[in-house]
Amino acid sequence: MPIRLAAGLQPMCLTAAMLAVTLLPHPAHATLGEPESTVASDAAQLKGSIKSTELTTYRVHAIQMPSGTLVREFAAPGGEVFAVTWSGPSMPDLQQTLGTHLGAYVAAANAPHAIRRQVQVRTPELVIESGGRMRAFTGRAYLPQAMPAGVTVDELR
Repeated sequence: MPIRLAAGLQPMCLTAAMLAVTLLPHPAHATLGEPESTVASDAAQLKGSIKSTELTTYRVHAIQMPSGTLVREFAAPGGEVFAVTWSGPSMPDLQQTLGTHLGAYVAAANAPHAIRRQVQVRTPELVIESGGRMRAFTGRAYLPQAMPAGVTVDELR
């Protein structure tokens, strides 16, 4: 069925609207601080493929989204997601990714003198680092006190 433009609607407006829809965040349900048992439903919701890797002190569940964005959930042996990372052409849905920690991210992003391309939150309970530009976003969020013994921040990629 062909697309019909309403009277007065310019093709440029249609192109801008289509571009806006493609740039909207795609949902990701890897929630920081939540149980690992949600990983399979996360992948199904994302319509993405999942690859899990068992390491000595934690498990990594990588969900490849159709958009090209890769979301990784890091789970401690006890089953809690202690870190989430993302990289790719679109931002994941941070409400789903950060869960109850979204407020800290929003506050940092809206702080006076905040650099819009980069957001950082650093407290003893929570660290969030997010940045990038169009089609190249990266970030990680982790709970320092929930990280298994011997795991370093550099491993969270």
